[in-house]
Amino acid sequence: MEKIKIAFYDTKPYDKASFDAVNENYEIEYIESKLNSRTAVLAEGCEAVCAFVNDNIDKKTIDRLYDKGVKIIAMRCAGYSNVDFKAAYGKINIVRVPAYSPHAVAEHAMALLLAINRKVHKAFIRTKDFNFNIAGLTGIDLYGKTAGVIGTGKIGRAFINICKGLGMKVIAYDPFPAKDADFEYADLDTIYRTADVISLHCPLTDDNNRMINADAFSKMKKGVFLVNTSRGALIDSHALLDALNNGIVRGAGLDVYEEEGDFFFEDFSNTIIHDDVLALLISKPNVILTSHQAFLTEEALSGIATTTLDNLDKFFNNGELVNEICYQCDAGRIAECRKSRKGRCF
Repeated sequence: MEKIKIAFYDTKPYDKASFDAVNENYEIEYIESKLNSRTAVLAEGCEAVCAFVNDNIDKKTIDRLYDKGVKIIAMRCAGYSNVDFKAAYGKINIVRVPAYSPHAVAEHAMALLLAINRKVHKAFIRTKDFNFNIAGLTGIDLYGKTAGVIGTGKIGRAFINICKGLGMKVIAYDPFPAKDADFEYADLDTIYRTADVISLHCPLTDDNNRMINADAFSKMKKGVFLVNTSRGALIDSHALLDALNNGIVRGAGLDVYEEEGDFFFEDFSNTIIHDDVLALLISKPNVILTSHQAFLTEEALSGIATTTLDNLDKFFNNGELVNEICYQCDAGRIAECRKSRKGRCF
C-alpha cells in the first residue's frame, strides 16, 4: 500500500533524526525552506504538511496548499500565532503539539536566569582568554527572592517548582488560575511591583501582545530580572531596551524575539543584521539571547515527533483530533471548542 506523503518544512538535522526514529506510516519529504506562499508549491502530491512556529501560514499559503490537495497541517510545536485559522477553516485541519517536555523549557528559562545573574557568559569569555579576574561578576542570591510567573500551564508550573527548589517565593498570574495551585496568585500590577524575577510562560494572544511595555516597566521594581521563553511579541523590544538602559531591568534572558522569524534557526555570522533592535539587545552585557532553543532536548524532540505523527494517524484514520485547533477555539483551550463531527472542528 502506497504511503501518505508529508511535506516537512524548515527541516533541521535534529528534526529528521527524531522523526525518522519513530516514523513507520508515512513518506516524508524533508524540505529545508520555510513554509510560505512561495514554497507551498513544494507540497505537490502531499496530503499533509508538517510546519513549525516561524513558518508563514497566511491566507495565501493556506489557499495554495489547499489547491495542491493538502488536507491537514501538523504543527510540530505548541505555538500557532503564525497560522491564519479563519482562512484554513473548512479547508485544512490544523493540529499541534500542546505539550512535549515542559521541563525542557522551564529548565532553559532557569538556565538563562542563573547565567545572566551570575554572569556566566562573561566569565566564560574571560577564562577562555586566561583572564581569571572576577571583578564585575557579582550577582545576587536567588534564595528568598520573589519570582513572578506569568502563565501557569505545564511549563509555568514546572518553572515554579524549580524556583521553589531554590528557596524562592512565588507569585503568579494567569487569566485562568489553576484550582489545585500550591502557590499564590496575584494581579499583574502586584507582580510588577514586587517581583525580583519575572518569567513569561504564556501563549501569545491578541489580548497580551506586547503586554510587557513601557507602562509595565514603569511599575516594576528597579533591578528586576526578565526571562522570556514563550513568544517574543509578549515584550515590546524598544521598551525593553529603554528599561535596560535606565536600570529598571538588571538583566534579561531571552529565548525568543518578536521579529525572530527573519533570523532564528539560521546562520547569519557572516552577514550584517539589518535589525537595530536585535543588534542592540545582543550587544548588551546584561542580556543573554538564545535562538528559540528552550525546547531542544532529546526527550522533547522525541515527544514532538511521536505526538505529531499520532495526530496524523488519527486524522487519516478518522479518529478524534484532540489536538486540533481552529479560529473558534478560545485561546487554544481545546475543551471549549465546539467540535461537531467525530471530535473535529469541521
